[in-house]
Amino acid sequence: MSGAEVLDIARDSIWTLLYVGLPTMLTGLFVGLIVALLQALTQVQELTLVFIPKIIAMFLAALITLPFMGALMNSFSERIFEKIVSGG
Repeated sequence: MSGAEVLDIARDSIWTLLYVGLPTMLTGLFVGLIVALLQALTQVQELTLVFIPKIIAMFLAALITLPFMGALMNSFSERIFEKIVSGG
């Protein structure tokens, strides 16, 4: 296996990681910003208020995007296994 092939696999794995994690992370970011904005507007400065809506929203986002994540991980695994079987 040459260095170019290793870098190609590493780049592909990083992109797969970003595609799999991005929907959940963006949901957490947006919910956190909305709750922080509501806290600033109402002057309620409770630190634990952010966690429950963020956890629920991230769980729902992960549940909704689970088929997409599974298909993406499956295709990545198949490409890696094909490279292993073919010897490079």
